Amino acid sequence: MARQYDRSAEDVGNIVALEHVNVLVPDQGLATLFYVSGLGLTRDPYMMTSVDNMWINVGRSQFHLPTGKPQRLRGRVGLVIPDHDYLLSRLERMGKPLAHTQFAFAERDGCVETICPWGNRIICHRPSPRFDGMPLGMAYVEFDVPPGTAEAVAEFYRRVFSTMARVDDSGDMPAAHVSVGAGQELIFRETRAELPAYDGHHVQVYVANFSGPHRLLTERGLVTEESNRHQYRFQNIVDLASGRVLFEIEHEVRSLRNPLYARPLINRNPVQTNRNYVPGRDDWVPDESAEGMDDPRREMRRRRFEEATGRAAE
Repeated sequence: MARQYDRSAEDVGNIVALEHVNVLVPDQGLATLFYVSGLGLTRDPYMMTSVDNMWINVGRSQFHLPTGKPQRLRGRVGLVIPDHDYLLSRLERMGKPLAHTQFAFAERDGCVETICPWGNRIICHRPSPRFDGMPLGMAYVEFDVPPGTAEAVAEFYRRVFSTMARVDDSGDMPAAHVSVGAGQELIFRETRAELPAYDGHHVQVYVANFSGPHRLLTERGLVTEESNRHQYRFQNIVDLASGRVLFEIEHEVRSLRNPLYARPLINRNPVQTNRNYVPGRDDWVPDESAEGMDDPRREMRRRRFEEATGRAAE
């Protein structure tokens, strides 16, 4: 008998990709130390190459970091980064140059939790089936939202954006999980803590049906910017029944006809250095297929770590 599959597991809603998170940073040098030297990510070599902005590639997604008064995302960003032995070693080396900032990191529950120099929390996960086999990338952006809003947030995305959204109430507080691409989610987790004021940071998504959400948002007066033929923006997520604002986060919404859609992004191999250089390994290449992502291949990584650093991995 032929193998039976859960075909719904392959569905992707109308939001097909989470492309970037944009936060202002006051110092491009410190941002380079954290995102490039610490996390091991890659500055885009073609776009925003001056000293007032930089784009940081992480798999198929990016951080956009214009210069300005620092912004803090009201929640956390979840990345998939392999080779955590190397990651921890890089972060350790950033302790001294970033000592006068809010920079911090720690291993918890199999993840590496980091804090950028200005307080943004970035959680680094190993590749796993949880993230649909993503080997390197931006798996989720998780926001803290007021109590009692998760279900209405999920309904907003279901009806306005025709994407899959569910509410998980298995934890201490309910959370809306919204599909925004293969292995990517926006998560809205309820909290009883007081939320800071919204400071203007934003996320950017690509949608297949571009006009449908625009029409529904326009009918409710929610479109805040008609950017160009390929893009518009909105900021308020609302209760569709009452119109009450549930949460503020600017969305930069782009069509699949935007020239930047699916632009190939360069990701370097952060393990490669002048001391352990191997020709042909400058570009980052996944070690495993999607089917093998639950196998960390610890011994191979341990050997590479010891060869590169000259010390035993813990």
